[in-house]
Amino acid sequence: MLTYIIRRILYAVPIILGVNLLTAILFFYINTPDDMARKILGEKNLTTAAIENWKRDHGYNLPTFLNAKEEGVGKVTQTVFYQKSVPLLWFDFGRSDRNNIDIGREIKHRMWASLAISVPMFLIGIVIDLFLAMMLAYYRGTYLDLWGLVLGVVMMSVSTLFYIIGGQFVLGKVLKLFPISGYDTGVHSLKFIVLPVIIGVISSVGIGVRFYRTVFLEEINKDYIRTARAKGLSEGKVLFKHALKNAMIPVLTNVVVSIPFLFYGSLIMETFFAIPGLGNFTIEAIQAQDFAIVRSMVYLGSILYIAGLILTDISYTLVDPRVRFE
Repeated sequence: MLTYIIRRILYAVPIILGVNLLTAILFFYINTPDDMARKILGEKNLTTAAIENWKRDHGYNLPTFLNAKEEGVGKVTQTVFYQKSVPLLWFDFGRSDRNNIDIGREIKHRMWASLAISVPMFLIGIVIDLFLAMMLAYYRGTYLDLWGLVLGVVMMSVSTLFYIIGGQFVLGKVLKLFPISGYDTGVHSLKFIVLPVIIGVISSVGIGVRFYRTVFLEEINKDYIRTARAKGLSEGKVLFKHALKNAMIPVLTNVVVSIPFLFYGSLIMETFFAIPGLGNFTIEAIQAQDFAIVRSMVYLGSILYIAGLILTDISYTLVDPRVRFE
């Protein structure tokens, strides 16, 4: 297994480098360092000398690619993977272009707000999705199954923004059960967390239930399920004991790969509820044209995605002894 994990990590290196290189090319194609300097400095300080000084202070005056002939191998600052000699590849994110804050420290501080929302949303969503999917599979072919599928398709077709705005209006404005925006620390944060979690679970239940229902229906038509029925086991025991256990590989694929992204937060949810998490942090950086933060968050996201894929592969061995890493 160790050899397999090392090989997967080595395969991931060119992917990570390519993602960051593509991010830099797209960002600078749309928004050059001169444009970034003009936006951040503002009209009052907008002079050619000020722009050049800003670019020099943030490392954007040096070549994007290694140019040993001009600068020397040891002196080149690469704006794709380095900034002012700060190695992005070793999770040293440096400082932001806009207000010179420590990006790494800001990520560590903001990730707790993201986790406070994403973890309960994730756990509650899994339990509800699996339970409803098994119920629809248990009552397959009935009106409950039919109308459950119809409702699931309708919920999938509705935009997340509708759930957010509708939930804020009904539960926040009309019923006044929860605040519609803001955040606090400690126990006081609970009142700000409940509404985003409720909306997040409801908005994703249609997709989750339809996916898991398909997984369970594929399992209950296999030979071992027919054998269990022939032995006289009840349909509930066949479904909840045998089918659920053997359907864990596709379930784990969908669940485990999502775990690393719990740290990343939700871009839309955090923005609409004014939650100072990593999702909101990324949106603010894009709006402010802060490439240092955008680059750091893209790099972190690519690392988390690859980590999720590796964790998914490892988890297969826990539920299926037939899986072996070669």
